[in-house]
Amino acid sequence: MGSSVLVCDDSNLARKQLLRSLPEQLSTKTQIATNGEEALEILRSQNIDILFLDLTMPVLDGVGVLQAIKDENINIAVFVISADIQPEMQSKVLALGAKEFLRKPVKTEVLNEHLTKHGFL
Repeated sequence: MGSSVLVCDDSNLARKQLLRSLPEQLSTKTQIATNGEEALEILRSQNIDILFLDLTMPVLDGVGVLQAIKDENINIAVFVISADIQPEMQSKVLALGAKEFLRKPVKTEVLNEHLTKHGFL
């Protein structure tokens, strides 16, 4: 069983690193967005199961994306992957509905552990 995945990060390097870390069996379809507005356009027009979301991006940041997902009742599992590991920010994104807050760059084992925990592997 594969999931549709969206990776949203403004850093090409970070996107590539995350895409390499994703387990093969996770995704039937993987897309990318370079900012929060692009991510929301995709989420509003397609059924996406998992969003890997950076926080610090131009146009619309990750917190703005989480708020829009909550406001619009978009049913999606969001895993925030960020270098901004302040406890206040972690609490904020979890309160907005993120499943997990993972430190960037995320290690494959850590990613697999959290995907398994939430039933995606």
